[in-house]
Amino acid sequence: MQRNPFEEIMRSRPIFKNREFLRHTYVPERLLHRDEQLRQLARILAAPLRGETPSNILVYGKPGTGKTATVRYIGRELEAASASAPLRTTVLYLNCEIVNTHYRVLASLADILLERMGTTSPDLPRVPRTGWPVDEVYRTLLRILERKGGLFVIVLDEMDKLVKRNGGDALYSLTRMNLELRNAKTCLVGISNNLSFMDLLDARVRSSLGGEEVIFPPYNARQLGDILEERAKMSFCEGVVSDGVIPLCAAYAAREHGDARRALDLLRVAGETAEA
Repeated sequence: MQRNPFEEIMRSRPIFKNREFLRHTYVPERLLHRDEQLRQLARILAAPLRGETPSNILVYGKPGTGKTATVRYIGRELEAASASAPLRTTVLYLNCEIVNTHYRVLASLADILLERMGTTSPDLPRVPRTGWPVDEVYRTLLRILERKGGLFVIVLDEMDKLVKRNGGDALYSLTRMNLELRNAKTCLVGISNNLSFMDLLDARVRSSLGGEEVIFPPYNARQLGDILEERAKMSFCEGVVSDGVIPLCAAYAAREHGDARRALDLLRVAGETAEA
C-alpha cells in the first residue's frame, strides 16, 4: 500500500514556526525604516482627531518599498485613535488591480460598509455586481455614508491600474462626494508604483484630487536585512537559519530596486527548499 505522502513531511524536523509572517499581506506590529513616511502620513491623517477632514494623499514608490504595509498600519492606528475622537474614522481598502472599474469601485465600497454595519433596508440595498446605472450606485453609496456618519478614508491601492483601464471617472466621483455629504466626510489615499501617475489624469480630475504626496524610496541592503531578521524570528524555528542566508537574500533584493517583497519571497523559498 502506498504511504500517505504527508506522513514523512510531518515527521521531519520542522523549519517554520509560521510562514505567514513572510507573506506580503502580513502587516507587522512595528514598521522598520519607514519613520519619516509614518510621520508624514500621521501629520495629514491626524485631522479627524481634531474634528477636521484630512487632505487627499498620493503615495508613490517602486514595488516592495513598504507603501501598502505602511498605509494599512497607519489606517489601523488611526481607527483605534479615533474611537473617542470628534470624528470617528473608518478605513476602507480596495485593490484596484482587482476592483478596476467605476461601477465596481462604488459597489465594493457600498458592500463593505453594509457588511460592517450589519444591515440592509429598502433604501440601503446591497448593490449587485452589474446591472444598475452608475449614478444609482453612487447615490446608494452616499446614503450609506450618511447613515453611518464620520470620516471615511478610502485607500485605493494600485490606483494607476484603475485609471489606465477606466479613466479618471471613479476618482472624480469619489473626490466630489464631500460636496454632497452632510453627516459624513471622505478622503482618498491613492497608492501607485508610477511616479508620473498624475500625468495620466485630465485637468478636471487632477484639480479635484489635489492632495499631498508621500514618497517611499527603495530599501538598501542593510534595511532589508533588518526587516528579514525581524520576520525570521517569528517565522522560523530556532537555529534553522544559517548566518549567511539573510544577508544574501537582502543583497539580491537590494539589487532589484530595494524590493522587500522580493527579499521576503527569497527567504521563504529558501526555507521551503530546506524543508523539502
